[in-house]
Amino acid sequence: MVPTDDTEGPFRYSRNPSYLALAKIYTGIASVRNSLWAMLLLAPAVRVMQREVIGREERYLERTFGEEYLAYKAQVRRWV
Repeated sequence: MVPTDDTEGPFRYSRNPSYLALAKIYTGIASVRNSLWAMLLLAPAVRVMQREVIGREERYLERTFGEEYLAYKAQVRRWV
């Protein structure tokens, strides 16, 4: 089922809350470890994830759920 207007939980704020959480965890670990190189690699990792993973998922959802998903996509941002 595609989330709609009355979506509750994290999908109300982000279409990809699990990827957002992973990026936050990565940032937290890199900060605690005081790892500059890990922090510098975050941006390219997120870019690749957005293009290769999220892009494919969104194309699939558009084909599968059509207008209903497009309406959800128009209301909820990809990240936050």
